Amino acid sequence: MGERYVTFDRQQWADLRAATPMTLREADLEDLRGINERIDLDEVAAVYLPLTRLLNLYVSATQNLHKVSATFLGTLSPKVPYVIGVAGSVAVGKSTFARILQALLARWPDHPKVDLITTDGFLHPNHVLEERGIMNRKGFPESYDTRALLKFLRDLKSGQPTLDAPVYSHVVYDIVEGENVTVCQPDILILEGLNVLQVGAPGNEATEFVSDYFDFSIYIDALEADIENWYVNRFLSLCDSVFQDPNSFFQHFAQLSREEATATARGIWKGINGLNLKENIEPTRDRASLILRKGEDHRVSDVRLRKL
Repeated sequence: MGERYVTFDRQQWADLRAATPMTLREADLEDLRGINERIDLDEVAAVYLPLTRLLNLYVSATQNLHKVSATFLGTLSPKVPYVIGVAGSVAVGKSTFARILQALLARWPDHPKVDLITTDGFLHPNHVLEERGIMNRKGFPESYDTRALLKFLRDLKSGQPTLDAPVYSHVVYDIVEGENVTVCQPDILILEGLNVLQVGAPGNEATEFVSDYFDFSIYIDALEADIENWYVNRFLSLCDSVFQDPNSFFQHFAQLSREEATATARGIWKGINGLNLKENIEPTRDRASLILRKGEDHRVSDVRLRKL
């Protein structure tokens, strides 16, 4: 990791919370937790509160910078959202992390408006993936409409008053036709997804990347063996819940025995998610502003903050 990051163990990081108040209750956490995740208030206090304190300082400093630059230019600056990227593997806990971060940041005294968008909405629809023969590459860089995602971020940063982002359903495993989530000039936008720290592949001379629009980025890290186990456990939970839904794309998995379901999940991990992690996601880790490392119990063991 070299000298680019300052590393904190869990206790050193927790101490940086200072006097940041706890604004979530157990009932709030219940609503925010993902499947098979046991995040408790102790984890929120030790890991999330120091992070929200840091982000609140960064957001204020950035907003002041915009004011100063507008004063210098003698113009009124449009309201520009502070954009936070959250990256990491499938099943590493990105979605839960992003939801808890959103809830905490929105509870800061100045009550900033915090929106959360996932890049799943910018996946190509299944019919496009099928036409291109890449249905089994969903989540890989080529499965996203990166042009549409970049346009969304460009418009957001140029101060457009309202923007629509497409919606993805994990039940039907596809983009929901005609459904959008509307973003109206938030103070902070959290963009969560596998691919958000990606730069172009060799030979791809792209001139702009999703991460160019980030003010801060977070990578959630863990040993691959742990993430694979989390994925398998989540898959087994889904077999007992979401996959039972008659509308579920994966309804056929609901009938599998425990052994068959476990073998299926490990096969999907090996052929798709693990491959994507090694080839495309993990190589982007050192581009993040902050790396949170999780142990096998899903609790953060250490934090690395990139030096300014």
